[in-house]
Amino acid sequence: MKMFQRLREVFKSMKHGKPTKKYCPRCGSPKLKLSSSLDFWLTPAKYVCQECGYKGPLTMELEEEST
Repeated sequence: MKMFQRLREVFKSMKHGKPTKKYCPRCGSPKLKLSSSLDFWLTPAKYVCQECGYKGPLTMELEEEST
């Protein structure tokens, strides 16, 4: 039962909302695209930056501050 409660707490703490804009972790450019049409479907997401050529699964996201 405790495991269910902990899982419930995790789901409550997860952010809900609209998707955020992704940025390249190397140069900060928002010009990212998925490396393949199969990403997120059959394989883990891998991004390619059109500015600096970065290739990898990591991106940065910009969060708006709550006032």
